[in-house]
Formats: sequence, structure tokens, C-alpha cells
Amino acid sequence: MSSSGRKTRIVAVIPFYNEKKFILNVVKRTLNYVDFLIAVDDGSTDNSAELLTAVENVFIIRNEKNYGKGYSLQRGFEKAIELNSDIIITLDADDQHKPELIPIFFEGIKESDIVIGNRLNDLKTMPLHRRLSNKITSSLLSKKLGVEIKDSQCGFRAYRSEVIKKVKTVFPGFEAESEMIVKAVRKNFRIKFVDIPTIYGDQESKMKSFQAIKGFIKVMMI
Repeated sequence: MSSSGRKTRIVAVIPFYNEKKFILNVVKRTLNYVDFLIAVDDGSTDNSAELLTAVENVFIIRNEKNYGKGYSLQRGFEKAIELNSDIIITLDADDQHKPELIPIFFEGIKESDIVIGNRLNDLKTMPLHRRLSNKITSSLLSKKLGVEIKDSQCGFRAYRSEVIKKVKTVFPGFEAESEMIVKAVRKNFRIKFVDIPTIYGDQESKMKSFQAIKGFIKVMMI
């Protein structure tokens, strides 16, 4: 229960770009654990969003073009606050994050303000370049902030609404998730990491190495 005595309202935010293969399945499974779901279509060209129009308790936000994950998350967060959410779950649309693990995040948020999935204890299926990238960025952020950041790049997260209200990201791409960590730590929000499996199948990664590196350098400078 929230402090006002009403039932805690839980909302999921799922940004997506050309995920026609996975999006409907991921959304339906996620709805088993949340009250509402906000699907942010980041300029898809494969009509992914059309699969969701008849699904109850789903709000669809459409970007007129492909702006990036950070931009899409911020739009989803704004809608979540409008819906008077207490806890906001974020996860990817390509089935790399299992909605069935959402209860683990609920448990974690009881004693923290942000819960982030940690995949670095299960690296068997993670491509080598992603392992190196994640370990390096997580280590650099840990040194920058003076707290242990186990997995800086994982988008499977839970936030208390107070975090979303007080922390606004400005970077449009994947780097916004690291930006969120930096700004949240500086505002003394508590971050907890929970182990989750690493899942890489036939999904097409939307993260481009050069852009990701350039974005992370920007984050390290704030």
C-alpha cells in the first residue's frame, strides 16, 4: 500500500523499435504483473504498434521518427506519472528480459529506490564485445560515483515514482540509462541490483557500438 492507503499502482514502460516478432508476446506477459502498460513506439516502420491496439490496459505513445531509447523512456515516464504510478517497471521489447522475473524487482524495491537487473553473473550467452563494454562502463561509473554499479547497461529496472519525478534525463539514446544512474546517485537515491539471466537469441541489437561509446563519454562528463 502507498502512504495514502490506496493500492500501489504499478506501471510498465516498454520502448520499442521494429519489434513485430516479439512485442505482443512480451506485452501480454508483462500485463500479468502490472496495472497498466505504456508502449512507446520509437518510429517503427514494421507496424509493430498495430498489434497492441486491441490489448486492454495498454497506452500506446508514438514517436514520429526514431529518436532513441532515452527519448522514448522519458516520454513513457511522463505518462506513468500522469497515471499516478507508484512503481514503474522498464524492460525491453525483444524478449531479452523475462516479464516473469518482475516479482523479483518488486521485492527489491521494498528496500531501495531503484532496482536494476544484473546480468554479469551469467555471461555464457553474452557476446564478448558486450561483456567487455558492460564491464568497462560499469567499472568506470563505479569509480566516478563511489558506489558499486554492477550492470550499468541493463534496461530491466524498477523505479519508485519519486525517482522519476526528480531525475530527468536529457540524452536521447541508450546512454540515458547510465545518465539516470549518475543523476539518481547524486540525489542520494538507493540503488539495488538483482541477478537475472543473460538472454541472447536471434534478436537484432539496436545498440550501435560507436554511438554507444560516444554516448557513454558524454555521461562520464556530466
